[in-house]
Amino acid sequence: MSQQTAILHLPGQDPIELPILKGTAGNDVIDIRTLGAAGYFTYDPGFLATASCESEITFIDGDKGILEHRGYPIDQLAEHSDYLEVCFLLLNGKLPSKAENAKFKKIVSEHTMLHEQLSKLYSGFRRDSHPMAIMCGVSGALAAFYHDAMDLSKEKHREIAAFRLLSKMPTLAAMSYKYTQGQPFMYPKNSLSYAGNFLQMMFATPCEDYVVNPVLERAMDKIFILHADHEQNASTSTVRLAGSSGANPFACIAAGIASLWGPAHGGANEACLDMLIEVGHVDNIPEFIAKAKDKDDPFRLMGFGHRVYKNHDPRATVMRKICHEVLDDLKIDDPLLDVAMELERIALSDPYFIEKKLYPNVDFYSGIVLRAIGIPRSMFTVIFAIARTVGWISHWKEMVEQPGQKIGRPRQLYTGEVDLTFPKK
Repeated sequence: MSQQTAILHLPGQDPIELPILKGTAGNDVIDIRTLGAAGYFTYDPGFLATASCESEITFIDGDKGILEHRGYPIDQLAEHSDYLEVCFLLLNGKLPSKAENAKFKKIVSEHTMLHEQLSKLYSGFRRDSHPMAIMCGVSGALAAFYHDAMDLSKEKHREIAAFRLLSKMPTLAAMSYKYTQGQPFMYPKNSLSYAGNFLQMMFATPCEDYVVNPVLERAMDKIFILHADHEQNASTSTVRLAGSSGANPFACIAAGIASLWGPAHGGANEACLDMLIEVGHVDNIPEFIAKAKDKDDPFRLMGFGHRVYKNHDPRATVMRKICHEVLDDLKIDDPLLDVAMELERIALSDPYFIEKKLYPNVDFYSGIVLRAIGIPRSMFTVIFAIARTVGWISHWKEMVEQPGQKIGRPRQLYTGEVDLTFPKK
């Protein structure tokens, strides 16, 4: 069967045939690479209708509520796997054997330590710095301490960079938190799981022993899984664009962290908590529900609906179960958590929310869980960055290894002045 083409008719030119490319799932793609030779570019602000790359990592169908990593649905991965097994899958394109899984986890646990001199960088930040500001700096600084394997043409060097980032990101994150609290840094423990080790570095002190709560450990692991990758979002596209220049992977991930920090991207769960604080008490909910239903009122309920998932967020179903497990285990008396649970009940039963498909999304539940665990709001996006690091590395690695890659160079529609004459003095 011959390849299908789209015929484009341009003023004063013969029709141009543009190949239609078909993936294994999702929309077909019109290959417009020859348009430049005809003197035209396409105009697509935000690249919302542009495929910037070819990828085998993650597939999303927002209308159907589908999220798959390497073909595996996210709910199955969250139910039957753990975060590091999902990391292996994303990085290598297949699930690990039992031996491969054990080896992978051993390598990750053996690289969680940081160069001791790197810890001194933290003292250069103000104590009241936002942890994401610190993360932007210290993640990029990794390139200054681990520059012994930077020949990206070598597969082994790419593998070393991937392990270093995956292993050290929780350590960097926990140290960012400890520094803002004025507490001593806690070293990682190789005997603990990825999630358990992070909790230990966050909440342990030298004064007494810290025992990881298995319910919270499991919840944190699920949060990491549910945020591991989300296709070509802003931060992942940032990592790919930075990497297309041949920049070192530590710098690329630092760029991704900076992009993730934006409130329209990684700050969504912080916005959910801000909303709960604004509502304040269960008794105030009817007033805010009425405001949310009033199209002339600027108030919006955060954490309901999703710009990608028009039906339901497949991650939210998993996160909802985790949320209730954590709250049941901790038995916390927190008015904001009461507000959250009542909002959830209304959203799942009120015809207005059901008709508009404004279901609680993953950010709604993850913010509640993180607050219940004791993680401050300023660290929410940092948790996101830890989880998403493997997605960023996987996309960076895929891009570097694909033949024919070129440096990213988006075009523009110029609307400024032209051909001005500089005035004589």
